[in-house]
Amino acid sequence: MPVSDASPSLPVRARLPINRCSLPAVLLGSVTYQRHPVPLTLDGVLELHKQLFMQLDGMTDPGQRARLFQDHMSATFSLDSPEEAGYQPGTSLDRSKASYLRTLRGWAFASDGLEGAVLKGWVESRFGLLPRYHGGLVRDVSGATYRAYLEQRARGLYGTNALEAQLDLVFTYCQYELGRQWPGRTHITLYRGVNRVGDHEVLQTLDDRRCRVLLNSLSSFTDQRDRAGEFGDTILEVAIPLAKVAFFHRLLPGKLQGEDEYAVIGGVYEVSYTNE
Repeated sequence: MPVSDASPSLPVRARLPINRCSLPAVLLGSVTYQRHPVPLTLDGVLELHKQLFMQLDGMTDPGQRARLFQDHMSATFSLDSPEEAGYQPGTSLDRSKASYLRTLRGWAFASDGLEGAVLKGWVESRFGLLPRYHGGLVRDVSGATYRAYLEQRARGLYGTNALEAQLDLVFTYCQYELGRQWPGRTHITLYRGVNRVGDHEVLQTLDDRRCRVLLNSLSSFTDQRDRAGEFGDTILEVAIPLAKVAFFHRLLPGKLQGEDEYAVIGGVYEVSYTNE
């Protein structure tokens, strides 16, 4: 018998009381938000990069916009001239090449690695969503798994040129592009392959094919069902608000591998699932 249709909010254990986003975590992480999303903005990013988005408005070609975005990132964060940002050759730990591109590529190869910790830390800081998994279950912020994640996050940010600010701009540009390419659209159906539904935190079972789960702070999905089947026998199908897509690999043509991958900001989601 299905449970009641009450929409659970994001549990306290999975969120921070403050963030740097236009909505608090308790709202943006809820099923209500999944059903009725509104745009998410990060504090000060649009204002700081106003000139970039004014230039993008005048371009009709997505490829041209992507090139301008990358040029802007390189110039703003001295990615091609790290010495202008204070880098000195010969230092014992060379982090001069640690950029948004390396971070996004690293996520694709190992979401529980150094770059994954940086991205989950960015989600924690900006959206107030705590990680639920990083190299192991994260259930206690005083526990060893969470401390190990914090150490990786710190190592990943050390010696970089405002890497989290770079990710702020990636998210903001992603949201801009989604709005340009799919005007008026609010959701996208995405898929994720898992060994079993219980691999995620199931909060409510609705029927034998639907449940509400608490996803990790950042998770990989694909828009190709067959592709999802390569990663597990159970396929999760989820209506993802476009506002919670942190980045997708077609955003920067030729720069990222895995063109059908989407990185999705976490929270509580209603999902349907089937066994292959």
